[in-house]
Amino acid sequence: MNALPEPRRSTVPTPPDLAARRAVAPAPRPATPGVEVGDVRYGDVPCVVCEPPRPQNVLTYFHGGGYRLGSAALATPFAARLAAATNSRVVAVDYRLAPEHPFPAALHDAMTVHERILAEDGRPPIAVGDSAGGGLAAALAAACARTGTAAPRALVLASPWLDLRCTAGSYTSRAAPDRLFSHAAAREAAEQYLQGHDPGDPLASPLLADLTAFPPTLLLASADEVLLDDTLAMASALARARVPTETRIERDVPHAWPAVAPDRPAAAAALTAIARFIEQEQT
Repeated sequence: MNALPEPRRSTVPTPPDLAARRAVAPAPRPATPGVEVGDVRYGDVPCVVCEPPRPQNVLTYFHGGGYRLGSAALATPFAARLAAATNSRVVAVDYRLAPEHPFPAALHDAMTVHERILAEDGRPPIAVGDSAGGGLAAALAAACARTGTAAPRALVLASPWLDLRCTAGSYTSRAAPDRLFSHAAAREAAEQYLQGHDPGDPLASPLLADLTAFPPTLLLASADEVLLDDTLAMASALARARVPTETRIERDVPHAWPAVAPDRPAAAAALTAIARFIEQEQT
């Protein structure tokens, strides 16, 4: 089987505005009743674990942020809600960020955590991600197929960024209502992450992967976000590959709303849909 591409040194300095955005102190971890939160490392990859009393599954969670922002600590509130809703042990992965760590560093971190959990648990975890984290979860499935590793048992992709070529029509058609992501931001983030690597590589743009070995997949997207076409194209491609797929498009919600808009009824509805999907995959 093929190995993953080797990690590379960055050729792009950290922009001052990006450093300033990262410097915002994370809020204290809010308590979710019945969920314990702790820190753990899988190999060299730090993670935050959110665990209910008797979990039925293990989920890996990959946060969004354009591969250049975010952290497991900032993602903990959503990871804890996800753990409670799905009765699962949720491992929020603190993967390395660009531009300091360009492609494929994040993918190596995702694979390390996936393989360690697989060895410990005896079965692969379910992979969950939103925005760039959704792209990373899908890229993990593609990487597993390339390396002969057992793939995630299922994928849950919320507002996933699946095509780093950034040519989808919804970048234009949904530019006005999407206030969280834009074509310019996507292109800048892709350049900082790829640093000259081919955006058509399926390990960077999993929409272009051979999807025949992908596991059952739940896709969630806003009808008003610039990444809408990524989700619709992936749903179509998975169907052609005969992969069991459920797609839910929600109106009047922001990009990655299950994580970024927790007080909206649509966020609770998304968690219910995720829990139902995961329960179905157990039977």
